Amino acid sequence: MSNWNRVFKPIVVLVVICIIVTGALAATNKVTKPIIDEATRVAQEQARKELLPDADNFTRVEGVAVENVSDIYTADNGVGTVITCSAKGYGGTVTVMVAFNPDDTIKQIKVTEAAETKGIGSNVTENSEYQANYSGLPATQALVLGTDVDAYSGATISSRAVNNAVNSAIDAYNQIP
Repeated sequence: MSNWNRVFKPIVVLVVICIIVTGALAATNKVTKPIIDEATRVAQEQARKELLPDADNFTRVEGVAVENVSDIYTADNGVGTVITCSAKGYGGTVTVMVAFNPDDTIKQIKVTEAAETKGIGSNVTENSEYQANYSGLPATQALVLGTDVDAYSGATISSRAVNNAVNSAIDAYNQIP
């Protein structure tokens, strides 16, 4: 048996298969990326509207750079601001939207993405009663877990992630001109 059949032919076949699969993945990504991006934009817009239902429209705020803050939107009619931020949780990144009232208090928060452990960390990220603990708190300084907001028993890392994300949002909110 020659070296071609034993060594080089399988290598060439594998390389050709890899090229074909890579091309198929690239084509699929090119088709689906705009659809996914639009669905994400619509979901974020709906979440902002849920957090500030009295807002007529939102304008993106530029020029505020805070670590872990991805989006800042203010309501055009002055009813508040919504900031999207994230922090590292136990199971991955926890993404939180924080709505602020014009009187510098937190209106409410909403966890939009999380991969926390079901039945433990998910008690923080999926529990609207726990998230309601942030409503009405001042947005003038960072919140201390255990003092300003209680940690959820058994889910301290997830509680800390939500609190860290909210504190990033507070930092960004206080930098808005």
